[in-house]
Amino acid sequence: MAIAAAAVIVPLGLLFFISGLVVNVIQAICFVTIRPLSKNTYRRINRVVAELLWIELVWVVDWWAGVKIKLFMDRETLRLMGKEHALVISNHRSDIDWLVGWILAQRSGCLGSALAVMKKSSKFLPVIGWSMWFSEYLFLERNWAKDESTLKSGLQRLRDYPQPFWLALFVEGTRFTQAKLLAAQEYAASTGLPIPRNVLIPRTKGFVAAVSEMRSFVPAIYDVTVAIPKSSPAPTMLRIFKGQPSVVHVHLRRHLMQELPETDDAVAQWCKDIFVAKDSLLDRHNAEDTFSDLELQEIPRPKKSLIVVISWSCMVIFGALKFLQWSALLSSWKGIAISAFGLGIVTILMHILILFSQSERSTPAKVAPAKPKNSEEPEQMRQDKQQ
Repeated sequence: MAIAAAAVIVPLGLLFFISGLVVNVIQAICFVTIRPLSKNTYRRINRVVAELLWIELVWVVDWWAGVKIKLFMDRETLRLMGKEHALVISNHRSDIDWLVGWILAQRSGCLGSALAVMKKSSKFLPVIGWSMWFSEYLFLERNWAKDESTLKSGLQRLRDYPQPFWLALFVEGTRFTQAKLLAAQEYAASTGLPIPRNVLIPRTKGFVAAVSEMRSFVPAIYDVTVAIPKSSPAPTMLRIFKGQPSVVHVHLRRHLMQELPETDDAVAQWCKDIFVAKDSLLDRHNAEDTFSDLELQEIPRPKKSLIVVISWSCMVIFGALKFLQWSALLSSWKGIAISAFGLGIVTILMHILILFSQSERSTPAKVAPAKPKNSEEPEQMRQDKQQ
């Protein structure tokens, strides 16, 4: 991490991690004292508390970096967003797809109840991963034999969720890179599937399980397609922390859950068809540099995130000054060394967060053989069976 970037990232990191630890402590206290008595009361409180942390990252995108999210959708879907439970499926195109989802949820008033299916290692991320665990995110190991029961039981727990929630499921199973696209194309060519150009082949087992478990209490699926216009650099966490703007186009189409097929095989095929259509949609976006089939909805960035960050900043600065005054920490070399060590830890944690978000750091896909042998399944097929 360059020194100039660190000069910006470290203060933001201090604010995020100090306020985040406060939020984690509140979540832990509520989890121990309130949840055993009333799970729904705990969920309502946690929804508000978690938003106080997550909205800081929304502020970084909206106000610090000035990233513009252009949303293409119909007016009826816009009216319903935030007022109903929804299963959200999206292509996994950029490093900040999850942040784009948080921004849409915050615009819709349900950031605190925006959930996702994540890889298990995510919950060990300091502050943000711990907050996700308290908020009932679903963490999987990418091994279907182990994950099936975990996913189904987690989805069943959402049945009595007291307020509208979104559950994000990235059915491609990993973030998009050119190497993974090559593997997907070779696998598709060897098995007679449509050859993708802009997406990966969806892993449908998790989606089928989600539809089966949620069909009775989740009314809609939000089909989200994220694209970066040619005129804009791709947004990354490092660019965002450095205050560098980008533009993200989001296409959102609502499907009624009750209109999906009944059988598991048909639901899996529906998901595959959605991604074939998504691939064609991205072809048109690449040609036109916009989504032309749906209306652009103007949703101004709300001031709530700005107010929350200013409030956190005042409290953290006031608390830090009082602590330094009380402890006289900077009056000795030992205290200065401890302070420098603390800043180093924050720098390392922010570096980990940035690396964790990068597409290139995600698990690479192996290239499937063009002609699988009868005695040996292609790697992509084995991976599909795992998912």
